[in-house]
Amino acid sequence: MAYQIKKAAVLGSGVMGSGIAAHLANIGIPVLLLDIVPNKLTEQEEAKGLTVEHPQVRNKFAATAVEKLLKQKPAPLASKQNLSLIEVGNFEDDLEKLKDVDWIIEVIVENLDIKKSLYEKIDAVRKPGTIVSSNTSGISIEAMAEGRSEDFQKHFLGTHFFNPPRYLKLLEVIPTKKTDPEVLSFMLKFGEDRLGKGVVVAKDTPNFIANRIGTYGLLITLREMEKRGYSIGEVDSVTGTLIGRPKSATFRTLDVVGLDTFMHVAKNAYDKTEGEEQKVFELPAFMKKMVDNGWLGAKSKQGFYLKEGKEILELDPVTFEYGPTKKLKTPSIEMAKQQKGLANKVKTLVYANDRTGEILWSILSPTLRYSAELTGEIADDIVAIDNAMKWGFGWQQGPFEIWDAIGVAKSVEKMKEENEEIPAFVQQMLENGFETFYKEEDGDVYFYDGEGYKPVTVNEKAIDLKLYKKKHGVIKKNSGASLIDLGDGIGLLEFHSQSNAIGLDIIQMINFAIDEVEKNYKGLVIGNQGKNFCVGANLAMILMEAQDDNIFELDYTIRSFQNAMMKIKYCRKPVVAAPFQMTLGGGAEVCLPAAHIQASMETYIGLVEVGVGLIPGGAGNVNLYTKHLKGLPNGVHVDYQYVANKVFETIAMAKVSTSAEEAKENNFLDFADGISVNPDHLIYDAKQAALALYEAGYTPPKKEKIPVTGDSGYATLLLGAEGMYLSGYISEHDLKIAKKLAFVLSGGKVPYGTLVDEQYMLDLEREAFLSLVQEPKSQQRMQHMLLKGKPLRN
Repeated sequence: MAYQIKKAAVLGSGVMGSGIAAHLANIGIPVLLLDIVPNKLTEQEEAKGLTVEHPQVRNKFAATAVEKLLKQKPAPLASKQNLSLIEVGNFEDDLEKLKDVDWIIEVIVENLDIKKSLYEKIDAVRKPGTIVSSNTSGISIEAMAEGRSEDFQKHFLGTHFFNPPRYLKLLEVIPTKKTDPEVLSFMLKFGEDRLGKGVVVAKDTPNFIANRIGTYGLLITLREMEKRGYSIGEVDSVTGTLIGRPKSATFRTLDVVGLDTFMHVAKNAYDKTEGEEQKVFELPAFMKKMVDNGWLGAKSKQGFYLKEGKEILELDPVTFEYGPTKKLKTPSIEMAKQQKGLANKVKTLVYANDRTGEILWSILSPTLRYSAELTGEIADDIVAIDNAMKWGFGWQQGPFEIWDAIGVAKSVEKMKEENEEIPAFVQQMLENGFETFYKEEDGDVYFYDGEGYKPVTVNEKAIDLKLYKKKHGVIKKNSGASLIDLGDGIGLLEFHSQSNAIGLDIIQMINFAIDEVEKNYKGLVIGNQGKNFCVGANLAMILMEAQDDNIFELDYTIRSFQNAMMKIKYCRKPVVAAPFQMTLGGGAEVCLPAAHIQASMETYIGLVEVGVGLIPGGAGNVNLYTKHLKGLPNGVHVDYQYVANKVFETIAMAKVSTSAEEAKENNFLDFADGISVNPDHLIYDAKQAALALYEAGYTPPKKEKIPVTGDSGYATLLLGAEGMYLSGYISEHDLKIAKKLAFVLSGGKVPYGTLVDEQYMLDLEREAFLSLVQEPKSQQRMQHMLLKGKPLRN
């Protein structure tokens, strides 16, 4: 049977249920969100004269949850407009509507009897073939399906999302013995391709994969901290980014999750395990006391940490008083910072003979052994376990990748010296003469499966550039970028300078790539797999040249940047930009002239130069203005002033989109540009877009004159800026920048509606940029951004 999900229902509108509904709406799937009927009225409802029978009251829980989606941070919705795809209702009046949906997701209270009672009602109304799944984080999936119809059981499985569903990548899919294999394979594909998730198949065991190992690791950390006398801040200072974990490390993570939520997950594992393993899942006494005190973390404004004014204090779990946050300072931390690559950093720290080495080894050693003991029990292979920890807990390396990094044989030797039992899976691997869990050959990765090495299966859409380059090589590279042959006649220009900042090296490679593609290729993708697509031009270089009064050099650089952007725009072959995450300043300027933008759903794009005292210098002003004009229908009277106002506001306020959908609303993307929900598929999707444009007979845009607002438009833009200045919203220097920006966007001293050359606009932009870069206050802003990482309001 060919499955399709055109409409879904989410049962239960708590934080998780409403978050899943929002994520489905983000990808364009209409959702029915249902919850229980309240059993009594609130005082406000009584005052309005409502009764318990009124629909407003009966649908209250789901309706309130939907309203909250607009206020939650980080935002569950990629665009507020997606709210229109969510319909609310309740379990008593609206269960009949379930016959019209293709997927029902249950997200109600974690109680087996209540869940089974709801499934009985679902079974009576769902149409055969409708997929039903539970978002439980720990109740047995097999037990939930007991007693249901055969068709229900064939189409039932666990789908465990991680919170918040829009941002966290992991989706654990848990089939039962009776789940139809076709349903499972459809959900795996749908989860990756449509929901944009990293999907792992988990077995029906307590807490599945990520929460089982993650909770164990956190509780081991608590135990070792108490046992060895470390402070909360000291542990957090070495269990975060230093070892490739999220910067919230251990205790900040627990504060964010909420101690009550964590307690529930730990109890679930405690109830279903035994012996030594069970002891680990018992919460330490001080944590139980914190829960009794209501010190639950971020939601109660205090937990392991307490913010007083600007100071963040840490809890002393012995005295229960808060004091200044401490950090570990040891020689190994300094040594690790000198090492290249995460694997070498972790290795340096774990074996260090100091307080950092002591705590990290005492946490990692049991967690690695535990992961190995569970292989085969919680998942079929080590790849699923590693991926679950990376996608669910934000670890850069999964447990087996960490083990490879610190050396399996060396660590096992140390474990044996400490009389620790080595899991049979690991012992056997070493006895068979294998030294690592993973190995790489010719750009392909293999994993140890208990007998030998098997290739890691990868979706063809998930192109890993690091491995791809090992396999296929590079056409040309310099310090800032590389040109790669992506196959099928498509080239890829990959940025890899520090922070992917644009300097002359990248500009040089853009020029080379366009020439090469025009001669020998069908199209070009501009993309990379750094932390961010590109956070702008090389600000340090610009500041240095400006402070040295090298205006001639800067003029040459800006001219080169503008020319390279025009080369992208008028390339005879299609150029597709593939932005993701931060795409700021120069990063946005690289995307605007492309024939097509294929953006990751999480793309935060904006021209933010005003924040460093400048205006865009790489054709960003003219390209955003013309992109707005291009979006207007032909033959309709166009108010150029309205367009100039919109673009002025976007650049002057340094507006950054909070998603690719919002970037469409801000006109950084147009209606034809694409959005990839799965970031791992972005390069593939961009390549397909370039091929499609080529096959459709792509021709570059014609060089056309641009209509501008001229003198009168300049005066209008200035009026708004001066009003903001007089109201105290912007500083005198902000006003100076606004005047320069207004002059560029209005096309200078010409009458309204004058058609000007693109080059004329570029010259205005460059002159304005160069005059601002010489301003002392702009230089102070640049310096502040480089030193502090945030804008200065001067």
